[in-house]
Amino acid sequence: MTLESLKKAQRVIGVKQVTKAINKDQVLCVFLASDADGRVVQPLRSLCEEKSIDMEIAHTMGELGKTCSIEVGAAAVAVLK
Repeated sequence: MTLESLKKAQRVIGVKQVTKAINKDQVLCVFLASDADGRVVQPLRSLCEEKSIDMEIAHTMGELGKTCSIEVGAAAVAVLK
């Protein structure tokens, strides 16, 4: 999935919200910011691996935030089913 498709997708933003959505089995894939603090995203990364959810780790927090039309960076964004 690309950043362009993320703009139009139904999504949740932020590590806590993404974690909740994964636990409710509502997530297709997860975007993790490459510059996010490892301590913050590591539990989410492990959860994605455990649940076999596709992850993309390539964009910065600023890019993810801008794509989601928020004024701050986003460490994690999930595309919902």
